[in-house]
Formats: sequence, C-alpha cells, structure tokens
Amino acid sequence: MKLDILVLAAHPDDAEMSCGGTLAREIANGKKVGIVDFTRGELGTRGTPEIRLQEAEEAGRVLGISARENLGFRDGFFVNDEAHQLKVVEVIRRYQPDLLIANAIDDRHPDHGKGAALAETAHFLSGLRRIETFEPDGTPQQPWRARQVFHYIQDRYIKPDIVVDISEFWEKKVESVKAYRSQFYNPESGEPTSYISSKAFFDFLIARWRETGHQIGAEFGEGFTSYRQLGTDSLFSLK
Repeated sequence: MKLDILVLAAHPDDAEMSCGGTLAREIANGKKVGIVDFTRGELGTRGTPEIRLQEAEEAGRVLGISARENLGFRDGFFVNDEAHQLKVVEVIRRYQPDLLIANAIDDRHPDHGKGAALAETAHFLSGLRRIETFEPDGTPQQPWRARQVFHYIQDRYIKPDIVVDISEFWEKKVESVKAYRSQFYNPESGEPTSYISSKAFFDFLIARWRETGHQIGAEFGEGFTSYRQLGTDSLFSLK
C-alpha cells in the first residue's frame, strides 16, 4: 500500500499527541496515512505493552489511518545502527510515502531525539539502490525517498518552521490521545502517577496546541521543523 504520509514514532502515542490533528486533517482531504511505532513503550510507568498496542489500534481507528505497524525495538535502548536503520528502510520502501514525519529532533525523552536521527538516516539510505531490502515474502524492494521529512514538536518547545492549522480537527486529536487511557489523565486509574498522567500535563498539551495555533491566527495548531529549507512557488499560498 502506497501512503501519502508515513509517521515514524518512538512510542505509541507520540504521533497522536504531536501531529494527530494534522493527520486527521490530511485524512479528511483524502490522503492515506500510516504510523510505524518503533517500540511498544514497555518501560512506561503505567499500563503494559499489550495494552499500549490495543490503545494504538483504537487511536488509529479514531484518526482513520490506513496502516499501522510496530517494529518491536527495545524501549529506551534502541540505537541508530545498521540493524535498526535497515528495518526502518524496509517500512519506508514498503509504503513509499511522499511525506515522512518523525519525532522531535531534541526532547526530554532521549528516545525522541534518537528516533528523529534514526528516521533521517533511514530516509537517506532508503534512496540508495545498492542497499538491498526485501518484503516478508522475499520480494526485493525498490529504492524510495520521500519528498520531505518533517519533525513534530513534543515536550520541549522548539520554534516551528511551519505550523498547520488544526482548529477543525483538534477535538478528534484529543479523542485519539485519550484512547491511551493507561497513559494519560484518568482519575479512575489506580496505577502510579507518571510525568504525563496528571491533569496538569493534559492541560499543558491543549495550551501548547492553542499557543501554536495563535502564531498563525488559528485557534489550534501543530508545529513542525525541517532540516531542509522550505520553499513555495507563491507567497500567496502561505497562510
């Protein structure tokens, strides 16, 4: 299945929390979107890997994504080496996305920065024809490189290079985030508290989306950065 957008995420919930509104907007516009999670989030304070996988499936249904995979990398310990790069190259070539969206380039959780670097490296390697990868049935894959790579913004503030207006879709984004009941604010949970499980953290998320939207005159927005200079063929196409 060819996708218009492929999101690479270190953990289940990274994509929904950071770019779920953008994904919902593009899906409403007829784009095919997929998410590949690197780990099962097994080091998380709350829930279990099995619960996280179920929650990821539910969040995907909320957004209407076309495909989701989990690569089963070790939470907290995956690295940007050849073995991990080739696994990510395989999924990039499998889905042939026009746009690739990945973790924040720097963040509180070290997996996020590592995930960003791994995505950038795999994106480049995926376009090299002398690197051989195969589908599960043994079919050789063809080289593929997305037109652009964007990085979403997570816990730490990073000044965005571009902001997407998600005002019409922020409620769907919230619904997709809340699908991760084991992770975020849930007054009925009896599990230990964590950095992201408080009501204050969820209020912070909404404030972040509101403040980002304010930068472009919208009610809610999501910001992205890019290592490449962004361009346009007309100044009138900018919001």
